[in-house]
Amino acid sequence: MAQDIERQVIELIARKKKLDPARISSASTFEELGLDSLDAADLIFTIEDTFKIVVPDEAAVSMKSVAQVIAGVQALAAGGTGAL
Repeated sequence: MAQDIERQVIELIARKKKLDPARISSASTFEELGLDSLDAADLIFTIEDTFKIVVPDEAAVSMKSVAQVIAGVQALAAGGTGAL
């Protein structure tokens, strides 16, 4: 399931920014991918809809990398509070 979440998060980011998913890894930062704060907010809404989770506001504003998003989604999907 963890790899599936990672793949889905990468695909969501790739679609949002019209990037090749192969160019995105869990080590990628939002800055490297050209995601600004509006992109990040839009991504959060998409992640919440896709994974049927609620991302806490404080977690949403602190995320800066693909790895943080993946870890947060995994924790929230497992029923935790998750910090993105």
